[in-house]
Amino acid sequence: MLSAQQHRIRFSDSVESGAFVFPLSGTAFFLVDPHDLLENFKESGVIDRLQKFVQVHRSCFLLLHAPFNGKNEMQALTMIQNRFFRSNLRILPVRNHAETVKGMLTIAKATSKPYVDSIRDRVSLARVHIIETSPVWEMLRNIL
Repeated sequence: MLSAQQHRIRFSDSVESGAFVFPLSGTAFFLVDPHDLLENFKESGVIDRLQKFVQVHRSCFLLLHAPFNGKNEMQALTMIQNRFFRSNLRILPVRNHAETVKGMLTIAKATSKPYVDSIRDRVSLARVHIIETSPVWEMLRNIL
């Protein structure tokens, strides 16, 4: 799907199988099927691969590809959330390939250099506007 949208794809031996790295934004994505986690949990090595992925990439996302309608999928999600609770891994459940690609591209675009600066500027302007027009802030200024 990425190739069909004219995105250039390069393969590398240094990137884990199932991982997608967007170098301009510095984000990495790891695609996992929750069934791989539940079946043969210890033997699959998925958790070890995820641990290595989190250690290597500063801004990383786990894409859990499943409909998330069943009990097993929710158990897999809970298990991963508990295991990587204090890490920099962000977990995104995705339902289909189109949603997976759209999520990856949106995050990669929003975290790339020109866009992240623009977003930071907009948030700063919004913050200033809120402080200037907020009655609570006005009341606090009058008190001090």
